Amino acid sequence: MSNVSGDRTDDGLSTAVAVPASTTVQSSPPTDRPVRVYADGIYDLFHFGHARSLEQAKKSFPNTYLLVGCCNDETTHKYKGRTVMTAEERYESLRHCKWVDEVIPDAPWVINQEFLDKHRIDYVAHDSLPYADTSGAGKDVYEFVKKVGRFKETMRTEGISTSDIIMRIVKDYNQYVMRNLDRGYSREDLGVSFVKAGHYFFSLFILLFLQQKNLHLEESIWVFVNLQQEKRLRVNMRLKKLQERVKEQQEKVGEKMKTVKMLRNEWVENADRWVAGFLEIFEEGCHKMGTAIRDSIQERLIKQIPRNRLENGEDDDTDDQFYEEYFDHDMGSDEDENERYYDEEEEFEDDKEKAVKMEAKDNK
Repeated sequence: MSNVSGDRTDDGLSTAVAVPASTTVQSSPPTDRPVRVYADGIYDLFHFGHARSLEQAKKSFPNTYLLVGCCNDETTHKYKGRTVMTAEERYESLRHCKWVDEVIPDAPWVINQEFLDKHRIDYVAHDSLPYADTSGAGKDVYEFVKKVGRFKETMRTEGISTSDIIMRIVKDYNQYVMRNLDRGYSREDLGVSFVKAGHYFFSLFILLFLQQKNLHLEESIWVFVNLQQEKRLRVNMRLKKLQERVKEQQEKVGEKMKTVKMLRNEWVENADRWVAGFLEIFEEGCHKMGTAIRDSIQERLIKQIPRNRLENGEDDDTDDQFYEEYFDHDMGSDEDENERYYDEEEEFEDDKEKAVKMEAKDNK
């Protein structure tokens, strides 16, 4: 024998997978007080399938106090997925069910002994299909209570589930959008684009027009076809204008690209000439700047030398007189040196000649 395993849903539905069955021993219920039975789930879009499962849990014993745990949004979105109703809306839906005595918000995904002791729970009621826990190993969230004999099995209601309800809405999505638009909802409220909303409003207009005119089927079809053709013609005209504008913009962009290409080629051709001209101007500027710096230094030196002569008590001659004296002094000193050099040469020659004569005399 085997049970069926699957992913946990908000109302007890799952994808069936065969798993081995475990043998459990049913514990005895208390007789001196109401039996505290616990049922848990997501209970999104609360429907009669939920109510019937809670009814079975309430009637599992003659005197039952039914506690219903409902997971919060954080836990539900983490382990199951997005819900239509918020946690508070799901809590409030359970409080209005006549079979429920107490609602436990923020219920845990996996039941343990601490949770049972805290709420003094005698039994846990749910359908017999195992549901995966948070470990990822495929363990049943109700394995613990099944082993200790504190699990009460309930039967699921076929043909109804939260997933089925959502599937119906998704299947007939367009009709429900048109229904809500007709009732005053905006496209922003429904999350519909401007174009899509226009399509829905046009369809509503056609339906209302046909109802007001009370036309027969053939006439209705003819009117509808003409309106569709007129609409298609307007759309085609707008598309044609749009295509012409796009083509015009493309031509302008092409002209701009040609101009940019011509300017680029011109720049490449003139780049060497521009660089050479710049270097020539730069070199000329450097030469002028060097000349100016040299002239400035010479001018400062010229002004500084007469100032030193005045400090030494000498006459304040003009610049021309200073240069004449300076150069005459230099030239005079050079002549004196030359004269001394030649005098020394003559003396050396005379001494040599005398020495030769004396040596010849001694030989005789």
